[in-house]
Amino acid sequence: GWGRLQREGQPWTETLGGSFLLGVGVWVLVDPTGFREIVAANPLLFTGVYIILVMGGMLFLLGFLGCCGAIRENKCLLMFFFMLILVIFLAELAAAILAFIFREHLTREYFTKELKRHYQGYNNTDVFTGTWNAIMNTFDCCGVNSPEDFEESLFRLINPNEMVPAACCRRGSHPGDSAYISQKECLMGNMLFRNNKGCYSAVVDYFELYIYVAGALAIVVLTIELFAMVFAMCLFRGIQ
Repeated sequence: GWGRLQREGQPWTETLGGSFLLGVGVWVLVDPTGFREIVAANPLLFTGVYIILVMGGMLFLLGFLGCCGAIRENKCLLMFFFMLILVIFLAELAAAILAFIFREHLTREYFTKELKRHYQGYNNTDVFTGTWNAIMNTFDCCGVNSPEDFEESLFRLINPNEMVPAACCRRGSHPGDSAYISQKECLMGNMLFRNNKGCYSAVVDYFELYIYVAGALAIVVLTIELFAMVFAMCLFRGIQ
């Protein structure tokens, strides 16, 4: 009857939630419109994507176990279901606390300091440099805050005759046009031929919607897990 449908249906929310998280993680890794570059620019974000993938896989498995336990009315499976969700719930809370503690690693100051220290300009075999070139080319931006970020930087030490790297130079206005308007003028620092917007603002503007969606998703997943734990305990107590 209705009670049985409730018992069997609740764990499917875990399975669906897990599938969704798996999809989000895979999409971030393969999406060509800038996610990969942003993630690769910061080790914490890179780790976070794989945590999402692992969480998605575990929730998918948990949903399956919960369904089996509900259908069979198996107390051992239900207790295992409850304990694993509790562990994941606590891990997510710990991750949220760590994200708050290490939030300075996502600030303008942190990215600016790293750019000055490690960006080389034309060495795309260097992961950090290649990543920043991809970001600046993708978002038509320059530096973290502005082109002035390259003053007193490793880039200027390696390339003393250039004010900004070629990745900062403006391209033709037609879609897909990869030719620079004037690379020579750009490298000399002419503001008319370079991108003057910082990448931090460009990226935040572009991904603002995704940031809100990610926050809402986190709240939904935690709520599902709480309901799943309550469901498992109620069903566990109800089985004779």
